[in-house]
Amino acid sequence: MADLAREQGRVTRREFKGCTVLITGAAGGLGAALCERYAAAGARIAAMDLDASRLDLLAASLRAKGTEALALPGDITDPATCKSAVATTLAHFGALDGLINNAGISHRSLLADTDPDVIRRVMEVNFFGAVHLTAAALDHIVARRGFIVAISSVAGFSPLIGRTGYAASKHALHGFFDSLRSEVEGAGVGVTLVCPSFIRTGIGAAATDGSGAPVSSSRVTTGVESTPEEIAERVFDAVAAGRKLLLPDATARKAWWLSRLAPGLYARIMKRRMGGEFQGLL
Repeated sequence: MADLAREQGRVTRREFKGCTVLITGAAGGLGAALCERYAAAGARIAAMDLDASRLDLLAASLRAKGTEALALPGDITDPATCKSAVATTLAHFGALDGLINNAGISHRSLLADTDPDVIRRVMEVNFFGAVHLTAAALDHIVARRGFIVAISSVAGFSPLIGRTGYAASKHALHGFFDSLRSEVEGAGVGVTLVCPSFIRTGIGAAATDGSGAPVSSSRVTTGVESTPEEIAERVFDAVAAGRKLLLPDATARKAWWLSRLAPGLYARIMKRRMGGEFQGLL
């Protein structure tokens, strides 16, 4: 597999043909789109998700297109399950070149109305799930001079009203993976953080309220949503180019700069655009 070493003053793009990529949250949305994109580049796909039936359909669809695909049903919050998923991938394909930590959940509730167990659950999935799998896969990825991706969010670098636990979990990803990069980049391993704003996926519809029950109100967005396929393509290109941070849409890029250059203005705009679902509660 091509690494990111400089050759004659030029960075070589990473190639994925024949590589094995493990992708979590693979049964739908961005995860499924990532599976499709890497498969189209000739990668072998190890797809992991809690939803075993949808996962089997995805794997069958990939195989029908000529891709070697492995379905790995399992809960990433369980360290033993993560170790088993990596071991099964290695036994099936003989190697592991890349890991994309995509699985995630959200909540939509003000902290005053949120059971701390809801925040704990969000942290277990979004942060510790990525930690468990990355720890299980790391030695094998280092051996292949491979890559690791963490799907974060605008909430990973800026505040987001009514998402205290979600934002905390995504902020934690940045501290973890930016620090991990400093440990493994010398071994030729790429670590990419991806911070989209709004994607047309099921994560908003699958969010819980402060009690842990499914939310009943519609999610408020800026009105601009990327498709999973658009984001998957940008993630693919960013990893191939060895980028450390990907802000894959205009809203994410504006939020990045505004939250740094004018954090007070950012907070006011964010609350005006996102606070509507909490009217009467603030």
